[in-house]
Amino acid sequence: MSDHVTPPFGKFPTVRPALDLRDELVGPVAEALGRWDAPEAAGSVLYVETDPEKADTAVFCETYDAPLEYSANCVVVAAKRGGETTLAACVVLATTRLDVNQAVRKHLGARKASFAPMDAAVEETGMEYGGITPVGLPAGWPLLIDEQVAAAPHVLIGSGRRRGKLILPGAALAALPGAEVVPGLAVAVVESTATAEPTAVEA
Repeated sequence: MSDHVTPPFGKFPTVRPALDLRDELVGPVAEALGRWDAPEAAGSVLYVETDPEKADTAVFCETYDAPLEYSANCVVVAAKRGGETTLAACVVLATTRLDVNQAVRKHLGARKASFAPMDAAVEETGMEYGGITPVGLPAGWPLLIDEQVAAAPHVLIGSGRRRGKLILPGAALAALPGAEVVPGLAVAVVESTATAEPTAVEA
């Protein structure tokens, strides 16, 4: 194990392979890394130690010199159809806005789709709000990944808690169990408003 891993971007006090730190990660994330059936993808995941008070995307990027265009948000949505509600996770770049009403709703075949309540997202994932990540989501959840995320050489996402983040190739995210790459999942926003929706779960 090495304490001197060089991240693909950003300036962080500590950078380590996530597989080396499973005992320190949130349970669902640690379990997912350990059982991932794509060893190369799991081995590509880095954990960077960060201040939990600076976990929100825009503040984080400024503090750690991380490019906003390589930062991704994991948004939990609730899709309703025929009296049933399905929770799903969507991963989009921080420079974009998740198209919940059109792209997400239509892809999930739902009558209505909206951002999931914070309490429900936290309880169902076993992760902290503001740090929910696509690595370690509940089995059976749809995981939709915007094509821009999948095409990125590396992206920054949550670690399951507000302290720390994960960095991994976009292709590795697309290799997560059950993941679907969806073209047009997000729409571009101007830089001054390139933050997650108020009710979104930020990575």
